Amino acid sequence: MKIILILSILIVAVVLILTLFATSKAYSYKHTVDPIKEDDPQTNYYSDKEKVN
Repeated sequence: MKIILILSILIVAVVLILTLFATSKAYSYKHTVDPIKEDDPQTNYYSDKEKVN
């Protein structure tokens, strides 16, 4: 019975450590945003529509 308790506590500890490691690594990731291109059709949709009207 003691072996099962020790083994389960060990598994919980390993999962907790891996979760904390993954979370800290995710928060330290530097997110970037691509710049908007001037000739992109999606960005010029409204300006083209205004020219027609």
